[in-house]
Amino acid sequence: MSSSQERPTRLKLIELYASVQGESTHVGRPCTFIRLVGCHLRCTWCDSTYTFKGGDWWDLDQIMNQVAELGPRLVEVTGGEPLLQKGCVPLMQALLDANYEVLLETSGASDVSTVPDGVQIIMDLKPPDSGEESKNIWENLEHLDSSDEIKFVIASRRDYEWSRDVVLQRGLTALHSVLFSPVWGQLEPRILVDWIMEDGLDVRFQLQLHKVVWPAAERGV
Repeated sequence: MSSSQERPTRLKLIELYASVQGESTHVGRPCTFIRLVGCHLRCTWCDSTYTFKGGDWWDLDQIMNQVAELGPRLVEVTGGEPLLQKGCVPLMQALLDANYEVLLETSGASDVSTVPDGVQIIMDLKPPDSGEESKNIWENLEHLDSSDEIKFVIASRRDYEWSRDVVLQRGLTALHSVLFSPVWGQLEPRILVDWIMEDGLDVRFQLQLHKVVWPAAERGV
């Protein structure tokens, strides 16, 4: 889609800020975060419930100007669930057109088929303890390429075994970077590491770096 066509003029944001990337294979890199309002899921361990409502309307040009002012060339569009807003796809295309490196943090419960080529998708598949396992859209896997990443947020041994089986049965590590992340405050990181090592899984263990550097409930970091 041309960047000059079919652009809704406004998106609803909860926050827009620069920090270091806390997750994914880009962890530690300076990054601008555009966090959109709204989510159709209610994961039991959600750490961003403040995105469910509120926020402010921003013009697309206003967002682009603020991103330019903040500086980092890596930009992540996140939420909530950013793909619920019609303006999300035009926003990502505008960022690509301005030569930003663009990441999209999205659940496995939103259609990713319209995401512009060039955006790196980080897709969060929902294990059983999230309470949203039934919402995963498995056809989304067909729309991912080798640069995209798949994340599993794991709260328990049941979640781990489910995630492990999905990875092995679908051969995900041969196609994508796969991230296993413990639910902060619910699963001891070392326990998840032990499970990964015992099974010899070729996945990337990750912590939420921003919760190590700043207080876990801190926003805008």
